Amino acid sequence: MSSTDDSDRIFKALADHRRRHILDLLKDSPKTTGALCAAFPDLDRCTVMQHMRVLEAADLIIVQRKGRERWNYLNALPIKKIHDRWIGEYAENAVNMLDRLKSDLETPPN
Repeated sequence: MSSTDDSDRIFKALADHRRRHILDLLKDSPKTTGALCAAFPDLDRCTVMQHMRVLEAADLIIVQRKGRERWNYLNALPIKKIHDRWIGEYAENAVNMLDRLKSDLETPPN
């Protein structure tokens, strides 16, 4: 599997506002599938599960079964990899510029 395929799956998964909302719900703590379905009263369970399958295929959630419950955990590593690829270099340049500015401001004039 190429990194392009991985990126395509991640961007596709993040394209839908409901899937982003599911990830937001998982940010603070894992949730059961039932709890995630309850967070979308306007959608039926099957539709929520389809969204979760897209997130799972993109490796954005990790599913663990505990007894009869299915627990869903956020996996932020794919998003971090995209950040590092697309933003990291620019952020590093901005930090370097701020560091130079700070040095210039702290250096007394001759």
